[in-house]
Amino acid sequence: MILKVLMLGDMIGRPGRKVLKNNLKSIIGETEADFVVANGENASGGAGLLEPAAKELFEAGVDVITSGNHIWNKKDITRFISGYPNILRPANYPEMLPGHGGGVFLCKNKNIKVGVINILGRTFMSPIDSPFVAVDKEISVLRDKGAEIIVVDFHAEATAEKEGMGFYLKDKVELLAGTHTHVQTSDEKILEGKMGYITDLGRCGSYNSVIGFNENESLKGLLTSVNHKFEPSKSDPVIEGIIAEIDVASKRCLKINRLRKFY
Repeated sequence: MILKVLMLGDMIGRPGRKVLKNNLKSIIGETEADFVVANGENASGGAGLLEPAAKELFEAGVDVITSGNHIWNKKDITRFISGYPNILRPANYPEMLPGHGGGVFLCKNKNIKVGVINILGRTFMSPIDSPFVAVDKEISVLRDKGAEIIVVDFHAEATAEKEGMGFYLKDKVELLAGTHTHVQTSDEKILEGKMGYITDLGRCGSYNSVIGFNENESLKGLLTSVNHKFEPSKSDPVIEGIIAEIDVASKRCLKINRLRKFY
């Protein structure tokens, strides 16, 4: 049986949510996607995730929301994240924090158990536990829970760290996609005929912008070296990500294609 997984890049504030709300179901129809994973760590105001925004994304057609280093920016997240198994925070955060780093989810239309793992990079990022150790632990847990295929969102800054993780996981999971830079890379591939890989999915939000944020506000910070609040840009909405086809029986990714839709 073939499972088609749609993975989408970081949603940038209300514009990112809006373009998904208005268009995701048509994309699911066009691509015949069975399962949708989207990174939502910037979905509320450009940094963080609020519960109404998460509900909006689930209603739009997202099955699992992954995140990254900005997941804690909205303090309300600590109140509700543990009640949503399908909202993930990076598994290599300390265990004392609320939430889940991975989970097994039933793809209802094909009765397939899909494992999803979220991990956070360390290179050029704030100190955190090893993503390599954390992902091995999550893989073992999810396989024991019956995950037939596993997909990973690696939220990391450095391309080398992402590619290194790709080779580390090439025989352990079926799909690995990077997030965090908000710039889609053109290196989608299947590593050694098994695992689908891309360094960064890109973003859902404004295309002609500075990683989804207003260019004028971004330039103020770049020119002055003084912190400015980034405002999500509303122009040129785009949805970026990948669609991958995975053979469940052989646990191999057969196809991986970039997705970019302008609206």
